[in-house]
Amino acid sequence: MSLPVFTATEDPGPDFVGLLRKTGVPPVIPVGGVRSGGDPGVAPVRHGTTVVALRYAEGVVMAGDRRATEGHAIAHRSMEKVFAADRFSAVAIAGAAGPAVEMVRLFQTQLEHYEKVEGVVLSLEGKANQLGQMVREHLPMAMQGLAVVPLFAGYDLDRQRGRIFNYDVTGGHYEETEHSATGSGGRDARTTVKLGYRVGMPRDEAVELAIEALYEAADEDSATGGPDLVRGIYPLVATVTAMGFASVPETEVAERFTTLIDRRRSEGRQP
Repeated sequence: MSLPVFTATEDPGPDFVGLLRKTGVPPVIPVGGVRSGGDPGVAPVRHGTTVVALRYAEGVVMAGDRRATEGHAIAHRSMEKVFAADRFSAVAIAGAAGPAVEMVRLFQTQLEHYEKVEGVVLSLEGKANQLGQMVREHLPMAMQGLAVVPLFAGYDLDRQRGRIFNYDVTGGHYEETEHSATGSGGRDARTTVKLGYRVGMPRDEAVELAIEALYEAADEDSATGGPDLVRGIYPLVATVTAMGFASVPETEVAERFTTLIDRRRSEGRQP
């Protein structure tokens, strides 16, 4: 297979999605008009549920539960919903699981392609715009019930602080100054974060608050998975700071959940 050659006016430059289009490769895997919840005989579609992000003194914390559902059934108990977009940003997914994961992979490749072609890292706002374009291009599938609603966060090297962006199905993206959550349990997660959030909180408090937000969401929303103490499955948590993306060790997440449950028991509240 020979490498494609473009004229100066046709060269897609750092736009990896544009490169795919010009070489005749579809940038998004087609789903074929599958609907997620209506017509008899149509295969059910897996959906990811709740993700949350919040700013703290050194950057941002992002967390997501592990459950994927097919209608009212649990389809997967340990799905990954929090990904490193590049060294200084992270993306979490909610909505139709298959297209969402493919969108993240394409987004990761786009950012890597841009850096290789241009020799510089795309700005955080530029990354948010790129992801918004991908969500917008997915709108026809969203209208068929296969919506993808990501949550994007990262450390802005120019402004020296963490920033958070949420999206709607049309690709519109909006910056949140302190915190955000999306997915079926997003409302309960947002309420928990809102009650416990304070500006400039340290890393440990931010991680604990993100964990508590997912715990409360799982308590109210059947599609959101809480900690599975029997199987040893816990939500994924990550931080993005001036040092880059870092996953919070599963042992730490498990310990914090255990502490949360023990505290609720000592307060006379049902865990």
